[in-house]
Amino acid sequence: MKFEEYTIKDIEETLGCLKSSEEGLSEKEAQNRLKIYGFNEVKPHTITFLDIFLRQFKSPFFYLLFIASIIAFLMGELVDAVVVLVFVAINVSLGFLQEARAEKAVLLLNKYLPSKIRVLREGTEKLIDKKFLVPGDIVLLEAGDVVPADLKILKEQNILIDESALTGESSPVPKTSDSLSEKAKEPFKAKNIAFAGTSVDSGKARGIVIGTGKETSLGEITKLVSETKRESAYEKNLLSFSKIILEIVVVTITFLFLTNVFIKGTTNFFEFLFFCIALIVSILPEALPLVITFNLSKGALKMAKEKVVVKRLSAVEDLGDIEILCTDKTGTLTENKLKLDKISSANKEKCLLYGLFSSFYVKKEIDSSQNSFDMALFEMAPRNIQEIIKKIRLISEIPFDSLRLRNSVLLEDNEGKRVLIVKGAPEAILKISSRFDDGFRKEEIEKEGIEGKRTLAVAFKEFDKLNYSEEDEKDLTFLGYFSFSDPIKKTAKSAISLARKLGLTIKVLTGDSKEVAGAVAKEIGLIKDPGKVVLGETLDSLPEKDFRETCEEFSVFARVSPKTKYNIVRILQEKYEVGFLGEGINDAPALKLANVAIAVQEATDISRGVSDVVLLKKDLRVIVEGIKNGRNIFSNINKYIKCALASNFGNFYSIAVISLFINFLPMLPIQILLGNLLSDFPLIVVATDAIDVEELRKPKLYQLNKVIFLIMALALVSTIFDFIFFGIFHNSQPAIIQTLWFIESILTEILLIFSIRTRHLFFRTKRPSFTLMILAIVDAIFIVSLPFTNFGHEFFHFVSPPITSLLIVFSLLIGYFIISEIVKLIYFRYRPIPLNHFKGAKP
Repeated sequence: MKFEEYTIKDIEETLGCLKSSEEGLSEKEAQNRLKIYGFNEVKPHTITFLDIFLRQFKSPFFYLLFIASIIAFLMGELVDAVVVLVFVAINVSLGFLQEARAEKAVLLLNKYLPSKIRVLREGTEKLIDKKFLVPGDIVLLEAGDVVPADLKILKEQNILIDESALTGESSPVPKTSDSLSEKAKEPFKAKNIAFAGTSVDSGKARGIVIGTGKETSLGEITKLVSETKRESAYEKNLLSFSKIILEIVVVTITFLFLTNVFIKGTTNFFEFLFFCIALIVSILPEALPLVITFNLSKGALKMAKEKVVVKRLSAVEDLGDIEILCTDKTGTLTENKLKLDKISSANKEKCLLYGLFSSFYVKKEIDSSQNSFDMALFEMAPRNIQEIIKKIRLISEIPFDSLRLRNSVLLEDNEGKRVLIVKGAPEAILKISSRFDDGFRKEEIEKEGIEGKRTLAVAFKEFDKLNYSEEDEKDLTFLGYFSFSDPIKKTAKSAISLARKLGLTIKVLTGDSKEVAGAVAKEIGLIKDPGKVVLGETLDSLPEKDFRETCEEFSVFARVSPKTKYNIVRILQEKYEVGFLGEGINDAPALKLANVAIAVQEATDISRGVSDVVLLKKDLRVIVEGIKNGRNIFSNINKYIKCALASNFGNFYSIAVISLFINFLPMLPIQILLGNLLSDFPLIVVATDAIDVEELRKPKLYQLNKVIFLIMALALVSTIFDFIFFGIFHNSQPAIIQTLWFIESILTEILLIFSIRTRHLFFRTKRPSFTLMILAIVDAIFIVSLPFTNFGHEFFHFVSPPITSLLIVFSLLIGYFIISEIVKLIYFRYRPIPLNHFKGAKP
């Protein structure tokens, strides 16, 4: 039955149609229906191994190599054509294996992120995985939930649902449990239906499942289940850099080809065309997708073990790009395990009872929004509290709101007397209270905050009506306040210390009071003066220029609203890469805006849905370590690109120029392609390498566009040594020159790995990883040995070079390495890292 059929049915008819009750289904019945209707899932197109395999053939490297093999075949070079096709097979195989590994990593990461929903079964509230929902289940919704299936509303309390994903309507829509007079065939007209995929903006509701999986409106609209890929900041940087490299290569090759035709004519047209294609392949870092995939999948799995789960692999690099991290205080810097220290009231017993009456314990069902304040109060409650609560009936309530800073309940006792109780932030309660005890002093509350204690106030008034609104929350009697202690996390100080070493600026955006926020920030070492805290309302009142300066200058912001959080992130993004850690529904706007959105596992569905990273453990140290790992990965990927381009550009220009002045090719196309493969071999495991502290601290200074001058300088060194090589061996046989140049050019790239991996002198830095060292040694031995084998002679046209010539090449390699080190050291000496690179807040 489609949703429109249920819009005209009342509650009893709906329950009858679905053979359910207000108590929900039995477990046995739910299991039977699961077999009939299947899982409550709408699966988007899943990437199969076949998809990954076919994707390898869309690479430009594949087309270049394939064209090269056809040209070799047309030239009658059958062996060369087969060898090139072998290179194609190797590239496709390596690409397939690494991408398949990455996809498996993503699937594994998704297992860390289960999605739960509250249901009523056999009259008992249970938390189950959303996929186990069946038609007839009773679902309990609250603010922050994403509606798990199509539901007919049975009961609601001021519920507003955001249906923008379904209808395009930007404003939240109120829902009702009343039946409609006529069928609503369009979702925007169905005022008593909550649709799968929409989100609860505020309020609560109880609904019965009328459609699951493909039978929901979500299942019918394919576009809602296709995720939009957020482009990584690193991907943008890499794409921009790649375009520049490609333009340089295309212009150079075109000029080289036309010049060669002009000088030498078209006699060896196909041979030189084959050579040019091989040159293009040699300069482009075709192993880059492998290196990136290997780094990201390895890094993502390592982070997952350390309680940081990325929802997209490219977020690993973006995590490392973060310069400013905006975070909450509660649960991140503190344990959020509150202990009631003091009740300040003329009637402490009544104050405690009214505090409990306005908590989740007075409700009939367990509320997943139960908070640590209520739990701390309950620990101090009298033993017969459950009996006392049974005598109280909840008539109505207005849930806590971050703008109001309070919640309220209307209760009725056995004698029919009604009382309105309001509980929340002291400053909010004081504003709506008109009667106080003689001994009450506002300064005492402020003193508690300065000591780092969190406070909660309670006020009340007798009330005659059966319903109330926010306007009725006035002229209250101030009953008293509670003082709670919240221990600082043991890891908080070390997290701030590590962040400082990384050059990472931490900004605390909290809903707590100014005094509490300042005390905690001082204790963990974030600020020196606990008074250096900005209130949200103060920030909101500032002109744009002052707002911007304050956001950059201060590290702690108290009593900030969702809109203020959003604006702080917006302003900081103008200069910095900003990460935002949030969990509540009110954090969703700031999370969507941030460069990297980070949510905790316990966050609302909406916040988790828009996040890039999910923390399985809410701890600042965990996320700072994640940022450190992201920077490590970012740096190692850049090592490959810098090394490959510096070496490839040097060889590219020397071979290209010299080819114009000799009557033979300085290196055969097949040798160029082999060299390209062998030079990339050790670099595939660059993810295992250690990196300099400077790169961890200032990752932006090591972005590719910032080190292009170093790359070109090292490429020039390579070109000069290639010319020196040719000057020494130009009278030798072509086959000897080709063989020796092959050995020299590939070994220079392997040596360059150990120079360019650090900004310091190569032996005064962290050791290269064992894996990198072993692969480099094995690769070098193979390169030197291959020309002496029959396999090298037959398939790659090498000849066995004289030992004296090899010794000259080894001497050139030593000279090349020394000069490259000198150029690198001069570059970093006269381009030092500025200490004031970040303008983040100072403690």
